[in-house]
Formats: sequence, C-alpha cells, structure tokens
Amino acid sequence: MSDYPSILLENAVNQVGSLPGVGKKTALRLVLHLLRQSDKDVEAFAGSLTRLKNEVKYCRVCHNISDQEVCPICASHHRDKQTICVVENVQDVMSIENTGQYNGVYHVLGGIISPMDGVGPKDVEIDSLIARIEPEQIKEVILALPTTMEGDTTNFYIYRRLSALQQPELRISQIARGVAVGNELEYTDEITLGRSIINRVEFKG
Repeated sequence: MSDYPSILLENAVNQVGSLPGVGKKTALRLVLHLLRQSDKDVEAFAGSLTRLKNEVKYCRVCHNISDQEVCPICASHHRDKQTICVVENVQDVMSIENTGQYNGVYHVLGGIISPMDGVGPKDVEIDSLIARIEPEQIKEVILALPTTMEGDTTNFYIYRRLSALQQPELRISQIARGVAVGNELEYTDEITLGRSIINRVEFKG
C-alpha cells in the first residue's frame, strides 16, 4: 500500500526526490509547498525548468553553460585569454568566480577520467582543450580538478597530452593543496579556494 494519499502526489514526490541530495521527506515538503502556490507561480516554476532544458547552450569555446554560443567569460575583453583554468563541471566555474581571485578563462571537462565508472579520456572534453592551446596562444593551464584519485589521474593524463605539444613556454600548474584531499571544489569555502588559486604550484606530473 502506498504511503501517499494520492498517486499524483506520490509521482511528484518521486520525481523531486530523484534530484541529487533531496531525500523523500524534503521532496514531500517541496511538493506540498508547490501545491499551495497559485497556478501562475507553479506554471512559472515549471516553465523556467522547461526553458532551461530546451534553450540552454554550452559555450562552443569552453563548454560552460550559456545563453549564447559563446559564454560571457569567453566573450569578455577584460579576461586574460592566455590563461585557462581546467575544471570538472559548471559548478566549479561558479565556485572559482565567487572567489574574485581569478581573471583568466576556463575549460569545462564535463567529467573526469574514472575507469571504474567506464569514463575514459574520450568521454570528457580533453581533446578540445588540447586544440585550444596553439590557436589561442595559451601561456598557462591551471589544473583545478578534485583532489581525488580520479582527479589526479585526469591531471596526469592532461599533463602528458600538454607536454607532448613540446611548447616550453607553456606553464602547467595546479591549485595549491589548501583544498583538502578528497574534496570537491564546489564544497570548498571561497577563501580557501581563492588562496589555492593564487598560490598555485607547477604541476610536476
């Protein structure tokens, strides 16, 4: 027998509960909250999600989320276009931007290499990163990936690919280990993350 008095309620709770970090109790509370809102507010809420899914773009340069073909960061004339910070996902871009300590551009991999999960180098945006180095005259690549085994594996793979370009003027660095081992960047406080970027060190491979 269902725990819910309505199949419609149960279906809505199951959908909301499928979101990361949302348990059944939280999902029920959110659904009941929406149920109490006006039709106009609920339609606006649902419409914003539908438009997000249907209309959002990924920057053709760095793969960040954007409303345009090129994201505002890549399009800005005030950014250091010769420094690329390599991150796992869009949340990491937001986290680093919130520190106010970085003025270069980004490259969003959309994941990290994880053989245990069947994710290889071809499954993330590494080839497109390598393709940017020479045309954009990149001077530094900052590796800002999670301080996990998978993050380190991805760092080393990218380092090898960049080293094979034989561009001695290209600096390869990584954020300082002020970020605790095993941490995701999006859960690191802004001060610690900002200092980790400022105090970045040369990547030794």
